[in-house]
Amino acid sequence: MTRKQKGFSLIELLIVVTIILVLAAVAIPNLLRSRMSANEASALASMRTIVTSEIVYSTTYTIGFSGSLSSLSDGGTPTNCTPPAIPVAASACLIDASLATGTKSGYTFMYAATSGGGVNDTYKLNADPISSGVSGQRHFYTDDTDVLRVNLSAVASASDSPL
Repeated sequence: MTRKQKGFSLIELLIVVTIILVLAAVAIPNLLRSRMSANEASALASMRTIVTSEIVYSTTYTIGFSGSLSSLSDGGTPTNCTPPAIPVAASACLIDASLATGTKSGYTFMYAATSGGGVNDTYKLNADPISSGVSGQRHFYTDDTDVLRVNLSAVASASDSPL
């Protein structure tokens, strides 16, 4: 009498598990690298958006650059951006509210305006990964010159190479 085998043997299951683990070991690092690249691209796009918003803000309100990221947004009140609201400098509605908080897509944005003669005549903006090597690798910087700069290992500054 021969017994009919039902299911898989232990060896067959171990081989399948080993193959799955090998595939995961190859795929996961690539997934993490692509996620970091996407976060860096999002940070660069956000910095370009802020630079453009600063130019629009300074020409629209003729009071220099904004004092904070939140003044480029809705000022913390979404109804400020509902037409036909009269635009005010404290809520310019030029960037989205999530970017105005200073954190977006694995990066933190540090904004500082410098006042001269009662007007914000310069600003500095840094974008740094929340967790270096995990959410992003590169650090970005720009100022009122509107040149994006990058540093691969430390917080970027005006002396770093342009992008």
